[in-house]
Amino acid sequence: MEEIDEHLNSDWKQLLDVLEQTIGKRPSDLNSVLFLIGVQELGRGPILFNKEQKQDLMHIATCKVLSLSGFYQLEGLDKDGWPHWRLIEKLPHFNLMSQETLLKIHVIRYFKEEAKVF
Repeated sequence: MEEIDEHLNSDWKQLLDVLEQTIGKRPSDLNSVLFLIGVQELGRGPILFNKEQKQDLMHIATCKVLSLSGFYQLEGLDKDGWPHWRLIEKLPHFNLMSQETLLKIHVIRYFKEEAKVF
């Protein structure tokens, strides 16, 4: 388990390094990275979002990255062009640290497979 944690931490640091080089600022935490993914998935570029929209973007990102393992499926876009997801498989019940680990694994996978940035 410790070896997995070390590998995950190494990949996470490498991802943050790549994002810092790409966007000019190092994301401070998982939520910041999820926000970036949400903006990417929405596809409207760097515009100003209100607090509710930022939360929606992080939800979009969470659904997108977890869709890589079949937990969510894209249902389509609403009239404003925002993606909506449907839960396909119930997520395992995890404590907060395990949830963060699951999301980090999927975020790394997203950037390797979908965004191909590292």
